[in-house]
Amino acid sequence: MGTSPGGNLHPEIIEVVRRSLEEDIGSGDITSRACVPESRRASGFFLVREPLVLAGVQLLPLIYEFRGGVDKLEILQQDGTPLREGEHFARVEGRARTLLECERVALNFLQRLSGVATLGREFADRVRHTNCKVLDTRKTTPGLRRLEKAAAAAGGVVNHRMGLYDAILIKNNHIAAAGDVRQAIANARSAGLPIEIEVRSMAELDEALACGADHLLLDNLSPAEAREWIGIVNGRARVELSGGINLETAREYAETGADYVSSGAITHSARAMDISFRLALL
Repeated sequence: MGTSPGGNLHPEIIEVVRRSLEEDIGSGDITSRACVPESRRASGFFLVREPLVLAGVQLLPLIYEFRGGVDKLEILQQDGTPLREGEHFARVEGRARTLLECERVALNFLQRLSGVATLGREFADRVRHTNCKVLDTRKTTPGLRRLEKAAAAAGGVVNHRMGLYDAILIKNNHIAAAGDVRQAIANARSAGLPIEIEVRSMAELDEALACGADHLLLDNLSPAEAREWIGIVNGRARVELSGGINLETAREYAETGADYVSSGAITHSARAMDISFRLALL
């Protein structure tokens, strides 16, 4: 393996993997040191125990690299692949102690990220018959945003902004702080970026359209209300619907004619998927 762990991975991802291993292993895996000879070599495979969409497998080389590397690592399936119960997606050979001390961190990432990808795929499937796209949000686990958004994309979701630094989204508190919709949009023009703005009333909708907003965020409307407001917009701006949209309601909201529906549930409420690691001596 190279002397610089991570290859082409983003530095934030490399750092979160490093910290996760340090958190779990600390000064050393005392159980493995106590009962497994240092020279013992083993093989192992990662096993899916329920249907899922895979995500996080690209972290395996980095995880093992941080712990001295392995003899052989085979990635059998890539992120975004739907897997059936019982399928294997990676195999590894190396020092038994290395495989054991990396097991939990690897599974934690794989289970969490595959959960996001699997839920993301369910959302995307609900709106596939429309022209509406599903967006993720910033409601992510602190420190894991880049990984969770990559997992959402693996599931078929469109990534919204990564953070406060890469897109303008004027929300209700920005409007309050600026004075009103017109002033908030006028102030934001200086950034030279497309402007998305949240509107909460018909008056704010009319004002945002008059000011040339590119993208409207309509929050907490019923599907019937959303359809009415989208009719008023009539293609003058892209429309995103948000506010409590879940798997049960995503289809109905997408059918209103919206360009996007966004849901924080994709990242904040995805459950960990059931994935195992099985080890055997060489």
